[in-house]
This record gives sequence, C-alpha cells and structure tokens, in this order.
Amino acid sequence: MDWKYLAEEIPQAIRQSREGVKRVSSIVLAMKEFSHPGSREKEPKDLNKIIETTVTVARNEWKYVAEVEFDLDPDLPLLPLLSDEMGQVILNMIINAAHAIGEKLGETPEGGKGTITIATRKKDNHVELRIRDTGTGIPEEAQPRIFDPFYTTKMVGKGTGQGLAISHDVITEKHGGTIDFTTEFGRGTEFIIKLPVT
Repeated sequence: MDWKYLAEEIPQAIRQSREGVKRVSSIVLAMKEFSHPGSREKEPKDLNKIIETTVTVARNEWKYVAEVEFDLDPDLPLLPLLSDEMGQVILNMIINAAHAIGEKLGETPEGGKGTITIATRKKDNHVELRIRDTGTGIPEEAQPRIFDPFYTTKMVGKGTGQGLAISHDVITEKHGGTIDFTTEFGRGTEFIIKLPVT
C-alpha cells in the first residue's frame, strides 16, 4: 500500500466530508426554520436571520447564475414581522433576481456569473432592505405594472405574475412598509423595502 499517498489523501477526504456534513446540516436547519408555520400575529424577529435562512433555502435557484453578497447591519433591531410571509417576500425577490441574471447570461454562460447583493440598514424609525441584481433590468413599458397581479415579463410558463404582487401586499398592507425599485435596462434592478421599527 502507498502510505504516503494515503497520508495526503485521508485528511483531505475527512475535511471534505466534514464540510459536506456542515453544509447539509445548515440546509436542513434552514428548511426547518423556513417551513415552520409562523404566528398570525407579528412578533419581534431578526430580519438578517430570515434573509440568511431564505438565501440558503433558495440556493438552487441562484447558485448556477449568481454569487450572493451580504451587507447586513449587525446592529439591526428586532422588527415586528410575520416571519413566514417576510421569508416569502425575500424568496420571491431572490428568484426574480436569479431569473433576470440567468436571462442576461443566456443559455450558456461562459465562466461568468451575476451578483445578487442583499443589504440591511437602520434608518431613523425604519429598517431598509435592499436587494440588487446585475440582471436584465425591467423594461420601461413594464415598470408601471410591475406590482400588478398576474402581470409578468417572463416567458409563458416561466412566471405567474404573483410574486411581486404578493410581496407588495405583504410589505404595504401587512407590515405598514413601502416597496419601490430602481432599474436600468440591461444592467440590473434594485428593490428597496422599508419596514417600520415599531
């Protein structure tokens, strides 16, 4: 037997196995948190934790087309949230961002990926959540209708036109916040969500 070879390979195999187990554990924990039915009443929640959990759960949607970068305020206060519905909003945003980047890269992206940047900040009496992508951007003619139910810019069978409509309702009606966006066609979109602290 080649002991020199084994001495080099066994530690590496163990290290990779431990990394794999750690990754699986984080996915299982995220799935458990994401799927756990939340309260019907708003409760103080950690928005950053909801974001991190949702990004982990949505990994298969973005991992082939984008890198996710975090710029999360570590001193963010707990917010009165319906955590499961807020997770759904963030999931919708991440999926839309990944699809926009995938559309920009085309069917055969050659070594390139886009970027999804998620940032949180405390500002006066609200918290700001920004989700930016380097995708196709929103066409000018679509911008006034982007939050309308059943309106989609995606190909037939690709989108339902419900994600942003539901997100708008959750943010504005259920949390008393606002949702807006800036976009540049061909360069990307940034959604800006503002949530009241109390």
